[in-house]
Amino acid sequence: MSTNQAASPSPATPHLWHRPLTGNELRQCLRIAFGCTTGFLLCKLCGWNYGVFYTVTPVLLLGMVPVMNGHAARQLIAAAAICGVEVGLLGGLFGSHPGLMTPIAFLLFLYRFAAMSRGSLFLFGANGVLSLSIMLHFASYPQTDLNDLIFNNLLASVLSVLIAYLMTALIPDVEARPKPTPAPKAPHRMRHEALLGATVATLSFLVFQVFDLRDSMSAQATTLLVLFPMHWNGALNYARKRAMGTLLGVTFGLLGQLLLYDWSGQLLLVAPLLWLGAMLFSHAHVKEASGSGVGFGALTTLGILFGQYLTPGNDLVFSALYRVSSILFAIVATLLICYLVHQLLNRFEATRFGC
Repeated sequence: MSTNQAASPSPATPHLWHRPLTGNELRQCLRIAFGCTTGFLLCKLCGWNYGVFYTVTPVLLLGMVPVMNGHAARQLIAAAAICGVEVGLLGGLFGSHPGLMTPIAFLLFLYRFAAMSRGSLFLFGANGVLSLSIMLHFASYPQTDLNDLIFNNLLASVLSVLIAYLMTALIPDVEARPKPTPAPKAPHRMRHEALLGATVATLSFLVFQVFDLRDSMSAQATTLLVLFPMHWNGALNYARKRAMGTLLGVTFGLLGQLLLYDWSGQLLLVAPLLWLGAMLFSHAHVKEASGSGVGFGALTTLGILFGQYLTPGNDLVFSALYRVSSILFAIVATLLICYLVHQLLNRFEATRFGC
């Protein structure tokens, strides 16, 4: 599934970063920036926990779906609802026992990556993989209010759908976009993609459980986002872009913290800064026209920093520096595991990636 329906520039077109934005691209940038800021403000004004859900989910939806539609809305809400049921039942029973939870997590990841591989349910699988991994991890800690975690994830998904529809109505496209035509995949390639994603996602979950990494949400999300291209070559290419995007997002967060200084708890000052960063990085995202690229990596990093770590009693400096080191390590470790699993699956005809 292509995450941006804009056509790639032809060889005769000016360089990607120098060409002007089209009318549709400019409006998509505005929808992402206003959608991200709206989710952030609603979360902070209402005092809801898990601000990352409210800030990043609108970015995920508006960034991956250029024009909001019912199919995307149903996927996002279904992913959150099913994830809530699974975490509530399975996480509540086995969450504190990684050994028992690991094979269950593998099966839950497997059917989501299988949905992603089919293309038409990519958003359902992608949002489900991210939410499930994070929620299962936090559900394993006794001090976590499981009902509050599930409620906030579901509420953030519903609000993100409403925000996306609102942004689409207020800032519509100027011309119709061509419908994507995903290429059919061979069954052995789909099995390869599903098993590769589920295996690496399960190992990531297990590592974060065993080493008690409760404050590394961005690194945990990175280990999953690297898998979204659904194959080894795509993961390798995305990892480089994700690292660049992380550095850009963290740099902007640090500069914003220095600019705000002691006023980081003032929403009237923080919100315009978040909007500016989201606008800049969404500009890069739509120009790349490649889905999970540098711009998208910077957008998600910015959303995590502002949504989860910017509070009146906290600042971004330590969090931002910790994000960089943990994400870069997560990228290298995930790529190594991804390559090994890729080579193993390619040894069998039924799960071979190539023809």
